[in-house]
Amino acid sequence: MKYIKSDLMPNSAISLTMPNELSLDQVILLLKQEHDPETANELTRKFCIQSDSDEINKKGMEFLYVNSYLEDLQQLVNKNKASSSISNRKWAAVYQLFLERKRQLTPVSELLRRAEWIETNEPELKCLLEFFKIYIACERREFGDIGNFLEKQQYLFDNINDSFLISYFRIRLYQVLFIYYWKRNELIMARKYAFRALNNIPSVRSKINLHIDLGLTYTYDTFKQGMYHMNEALSLSKQHNYNQLEKRIVQQDIPFLAAQFNETDGIATQDQGEQAHLEIAKGNHDQAIRILNQIPLDTPFKIYYLGLAKQDRNILMHAYKTFIEKRSDFFFSKLPMNALKQLDIAY
Repeated sequence: MKYIKSDLMPNSAISLTMPNELSLDQVILLLKQEHDPETANELTRKFCIQSDSDEINKKGMEFLYVNSYLEDLQQLVNKNKASSSISNRKWAAVYQLFLERKRQLTPVSELLRRAEWIETNEPELKCLLEFFKIYIACERREFGDIGNFLEKQQYLFDNINDSFLISYFRIRLYQVLFIYYWKRNELIMARKYAFRALNNIPSVRSKINLHIDLGLTYTYDTFKQGMYHMNEALSLSKQHNYNQLEKRIVQQDIPFLAAQFNETDGIATQDQGEQAHLEIAKGNHDQAIRILNQIPLDTPFKIYYLGLAKQDRNILMHAYKTFIEKRSDFFFSKLPMNALKQLDIAY
């Protein structure tokens, strides 16, 4: 078996250095043997874009998607759209849906309608379409649909023979299962799948988001463990210049945990909702109410903060119902429920 040249230039025709018979997972393995992970990923990215193989062009879209190379993915989608292969054109249509969902520029109802139009007998494409529907269900907080997906997931996977796609589909599955069990408040199972995803996922951005969410699963447990994951996420965000993620962690997630555990020393934020949360933790309820009266109560968290600041059972119950009815979120619904229990003890 031939090995890949280790002195590839960034703009070189990488596809010319690869034996045509190699599959994508073999290419990735060879590159990882000769390069550090970041360089191997970069070379694989270029290879996926430059390859003339119909199979690589299809599977390369999965590599680019899972690794969050979204601009490159659009380029490869366009290439597949122009392919003479019907299969490649259908794969391109599905990944175009994934891209548009990420960009949030197309109504979800339109995306689902287009997904329903795609007919295929390819098990890989059937699985991708199911993942697409599940992502929409997660965004809509329709977690019951995830349970339905899990019932047919093994059947879908059993019909796929490609080791590369199976490994990447399993990463997708671990991420879905983490959210599913987290929102059902089944934390042992949730964390199990989160750590499986962390150990396998190649995308730094996805690792950051997983660390953030893992940190939040410790909302009722320990500040130290929650902050460990927040600091991991913050370190990765700074290292890779993910400024928006860094801002979210500093302005929202760390202040949220700090207020939750009354660890407010040295914590500040420009996010008004979390400013109010911090003031409540400090005992400054009137100041928290003033802040909340100036902003829309457009999340169940802000409604909860107002109920907490006012010690108002009706507002706290409204927050609880909003978490459950609008988000099917049994994890964070414990915030107002715990506050209601504390009010009962106090009175």
